[in-house]
Amino acid sequence: MKKTQHIVHNNGGGRNVKASGASRATKHFETKASAIDYGRNIAKNQHTELFIHGKNGRIQSRDSYGHDPFPPKE
Repeated sequence: MKKTQHIVHNNGGGRNVKASGASRATKHFETKASAIDYGRNIAKNQHTELFIHGKNGRIQSRDSYGHDPFPPKE
């Protein structure tokens, strides 16, 4: 099973991109925007989901790049 990607706050400053279940960050960034761009590319390539967390750890938003069993109706 492919792992979802998470953008999380780093206590030392900046943001980390982490795969779900990973103990270490994939990569560290100084800005939230650059971390989101990097995490989004990974999620698109792996056809998984991207979760963006706030400083408090709560999920602010999420994007799905995989097969959505319930796609939005237009």
